[in-house]
Parts: sequence; C-alpha cells; structure tokens
Amino acid sequence: MWPLAGVTVASLGLAYYSTQPRFQISNESKTFTGGDQQWVDLKLKSSEQLSHNTKHLTFELANPQDESGLVVASMLMTKFVTPKGNNVIRPYTPVSEPEQKGTIDFVIKKYEGGKMSTHIHDLKPGETLSFKGPIVKWKWEPNQFKSIALIGGGTGITPLYQLLRDITDNPEDKTKVSLIYGSKSPDDVLLKDQIDEIANKHKEQVNVTFFVDENKTNKEWDGEVGYVTKEFLEKELDKPSPDFKVFVCGPPGFYKAISGVKVSPSDQGEVEGALKDLGYSKEHVFKF
Repeated sequence: MWPLAGVTVASLGLAYYSTQPRFQISNESKTFTGGDQQWVDLKLKSSEQLSHNTKHLTFELANPQDESGLVVASMLMTKFVTPKGNNVIRPYTPVSEPEQKGTIDFVIKKYEGGKMSTHIHDLKPGETLSFKGPIVKWKWEPNQFKSIALIGGGTGITPLYQLLRDITDNPEDKTKVSLIYGSKSPDDVLLKDQIDEIANKHKEQVNVTFFVDENKTNKEWDGEVGYVTKEFLEKELDKPSPDFKVFVCGPPGFYKAISGVKVSPSDQGEVEGALKDLGYSKEHVFKF
C-alpha cells in the first residue's frame, strides 16, 4: 500500500555526496541513459487512487536489479499512440528513491481533457507505457547555495520534492531550505506526510509552509488559507544574493503570479510577478 496523505514516495536523484558516493552503478544497470537511447516500454505494476484526481503508479524497470539512472532534478518523457496513429508525448517527474531497484514511481494528476494523464489513469496493471530520458532540469550539487527557496503549486511539487529529499538525505549538504507549497484544498496537497516528516527531522535546516486556496471541511488544517502573496514571500525569503536561489514549479497561472513564465524549455525568460517586485532577477530564480 502506498498511502498519500501517507504516501511513501521519495525523490529520484543520482547525487554524489562530497564524502563518498551513495551508490555506484554501471550504465548497464541503468534503465535510462539519455542521449540516443530509444523509447523504453515499462509495464505498470500497480496503480492506486490517492485522491479524486491523483494516482500513484509504479512501473517495473527493465530488470529487477536496475536503477532508473535519473539525477536530481530530472524528468522522463512519456509516449503513447492514439487509435488514429498520433503520438502523445508529455514529461513527468518521478518521485522514487535513487537507490530504488526494479521499479520507478510517479504521482500523476488527471486533468480534464488531458490526453496523457487520462491515458495513464486508465492503464491497468500489466499494460505498458513508453518512456525516454532522462532530461536534466537542474543538476544539484551539495552546498551549491547557502540557502534555497522551493515555491510550488499543485503537481509542481515533484521536482521540488526531489531537491528537498536529496538535500536532507545527505548529511554533508548543509543547504537551508524553505518550501512554500500551494494547493486548491487540503485534499489536494501531495506528499504532505512525507514533507512534514522531513521538516520535523530537520527543523534547523528546513522550513515548510502550506497554502490552500480554500478550506471548507478540514478542521485540522494548520496551514495558510489563501494565495501565496508577495507580502508573504518578502517576509519568508532571503534577500537576492549569489548565495540564495529560488526554484519555482507549478501551473501557468502560478508561474505568472510568482516568477513569470518560461519562454521555452531552453529559455527561462525574464523574472516577473512577485519575485520581480521583490528585486529578484534571472540569476536568482530557476523555473522548472
């Protein structure tokens, strides 16, 4: 069982610590090697409903002893072919342990009209999906910055969780982390138990604030209600400097309000929104 307000998920990262590697594995034991590697079909092992529109899915790697070959922070492309012969391709960020052997995990939200997310949610155990990658978004190195802020919305939590998990898993990485995560409602918060556990274990290193747009039913909710505001960020974030980096990931409206949108996968675009108003520029902000 893989509960989500009790999910046991983790970031996928092939990070090397400054003392010694967490693990060493040959390319032959990695399912994904990037470059000119062809699409790899993985069989769905299990699928579990986590909320009304979100599932946890586990896919089997090529061999039981294989590891994925991904690094923090990176993603995979997925592909299926429609009955009319059209390719549908979308990127997804795994949420598995770097040392995990034989399987790879995803938390995927189904969007209304979303071709890939609907297809994935309809998959049955034993059916396959094509994957390719990895595509490295940001290659994290321990202690790259004295402190970072992770600002996310919705399923944008996945690459931010990769970073949070990888940093706190490495005792040599002293980076201080502030995670600010917005969701529609308490029921839509992904990975909350895992994030809370990390924050409780690393109280001197990690600070977490959850936001929900509205809370109509959860009397035990202890996070913020409303949107992530410029005023909150001004109080929470370190001042712009070379020692501080802000990582942002979320839906288009979230990007627009917080950081401005990316022009393309290779062009971060200018910083806009709340972060621009607070004096941050391109060298201070990375948009997943």
